[in-house]
Amino acid sequence: MPLILVATPIGNLGDCSPRAAAVLRDADVVACEDTRRTRALLSHLGIPAGRRLRAVHGHNEAAAARRVVADVRAGRTVAYVSEAGTPGISDPGARLVRAVAAAGLPVSVVPGPSALIGAVAISGFDCRRYAFEVFLPRRGGARRARIEALAAEERPFVCFEAPDRVAETLAELAAACGADRPAVVVRELTKLHEEVRRGTLGGLASTSPTEPRGEHVIVVDAAPRPSVDTGTVRAALVEALDAGMSRRDAATHVATTLGISRRAAYEMALSLPHR
Repeated sequence: MPLILVATPIGNLGDCSPRAAAVLRDADVVACEDTRRTRALLSHLGIPAGRRLRAVHGHNEAAAARRVVADVRAGRTVAYVSEAGTPGISDPGARLVRAVAAAGLPVSVVPGPSALIGAVAISGFDCRRYAFEVFLPRRGGARRARIEALAAEERPFVCFEAPDRVAETLAELAAACGADRPAVVVRELTKLHEEVRRGTLGGLASTSPTEPRGEHVIVVDAAPRPSVDTGTVRAALVEALDAGMSRRDAATHVATTLGISRRAAYEMALSLPHR
């Protein structure tokens, strides 16, 4: 029998899928980050908790993993749920998965609610590629370094933030990324007071409530690509081709160097006379 990671509602209990409910009903052991929250969810679903609940959270995950490995090895089905959402994303679960997988035992997942995916979808940004920061460092050089790196990120990026730090974080991101960088702040996703605020980092920072409540997700659009004139790109491609690079390698090199689209660089490389 496997360890099964079960995604649970991040707010609206109606988001619990029939498959998730069935797994929680039939599991021999329900390991959970917060036994009180899980007991309430099971009660809502009409599923008896009995004595199946076992606390597995950030403080005891490494030690608890050994017991879970023993359970799975003995043929028991262990379902694991975090406080809300998908285990192992920003909540405990990753060490549990590593321990079970390292023992050569099966791990499965019941996908479902995710604040990360929900906020990315709501943003409307081109998120075919995006960066996920979970929570930024709280202070000091580590925080400054991460924000500076994100400011140059060519993909949209997402981070979670505590309600009492949202205004400060938006202001710091605006200073680093530019006040006019498009952003979306999602609050209380799927809950009664769900709110989506769209605008720029500067505008969102200046209008952020002084006492915001609830869980927040910040989605910031990608850094704009620098504008490079055609002549500069062409000259760089010619130089790379003369150095013996293939057209494909030359395009990749020039795109990376000048910060432009690789596809555009490759199309221009193909248009150049054969060298």
